[in-house]
Amino acid sequence: MPEMYAEEAARARRALVREIEARGDLRDPAWRAAFERVPRHLFVPFYYVPGAGGYERLWSGDPDPARRTRWLRGAYRDAALATRVRDGELVSSASQPSLMARMLEALDVRAGHDVLEIGAGTGYHAALLCDRLGDRHVTTVDLDEEIAESARAHLAATGHRPAVLTGDGARGCPERAPYDRIVATCAVPSVPYSWLDQCRPDALVLTPLSTGLLLLRVTDPGHAEGRFLPTAAYFVALRGGSARAPGPRVGGVPRRLYEDEGFRFLATLAAGGLDIREALSLWQRERRPERERFGVTVSGGRQWAWLDDPEGAYAWPLPDL
Repeated sequence: MPEMYAEEAARARRALVREIEARGDLRDPAWRAAFERVPRHLFVPFYYVPGAGGYERLWSGDPDPARRTRWLRGAYRDAALATRVRDGELVSSASQPSLMARMLEALDVRAGHDVLEIGAGTGYHAALLCDRLGDRHVTTVDLDEEIAESARAHLAATGHRPAVLTGDGARGCPERAPYDRIVATCAVPSVPYSWLDQCRPDALVLTPLSTGLLLLRVTDPGHAEGRFLPTAAYFVALRGGSARAPGPRVGGVPRRLYEDEGFRFLATLAAGGLDIREALSLWQRERRPERERFGVTVSGGRQWAWLDDPEGAYAWPLPDL
């Protein structure tokens, strides 16, 4: 990357950190330092923005100085960036930095922890983990060899060389287990059992599920339980595995309800386990319950979502991966 970007990028990075911190999404000084050190623009040498006729590509080598400036400024906006588009479909993206900050703080990593990341993306998330924990404690896996190789190159360009492997993220990465933390940067319909099998006791697993972020604690072999974080989260779906998340059926309830972020979360979480009218009845009876009232339990080879209490009145099965 030309040195001409370094000074402007450093200013933009400091401004981004201040913005995230002002909103309360970056409280840990160690993570603040990591976000200040890791140059996001090196991980997104090109990305796509919506345009009138589809996606428009912005890149660091554009001969037009104005477009290069747009690229650099966009790299340090607090926004997700589309990084891989195939046949008009989004394949991979760089997550919104403030959302990444919330996820990383929720992971509660400590020195010496080994972390597995599912979904290599651009490599930026792995770079933040490397900055905090050291390269040898970070493993990232992606199903797409092209994405994995690109992440590996971006990481090397910033001096980081964690294990970047190609494989089915639903299987985890057993050859480098066990892990103290597993974090997914792609959405799953349910929690892969292989992830829990590769965890040390008291490990944490953080994964997008439905339109939220589920944080599980592994208490015994094959047993984990936890609740959703308050924030909304939309991620590209995990590729691989044997199951796909059933979509919520809109029939039987007013379409306007799907414009409500909270109901859409419940409808997606309940799809395949509750009838949509049952989900609506729960929603109304419980007075629009917040995300953090919902949780998931994985135990005895099965898993279920619940409201308030794992053994309470409101519980339904999740599909298996």
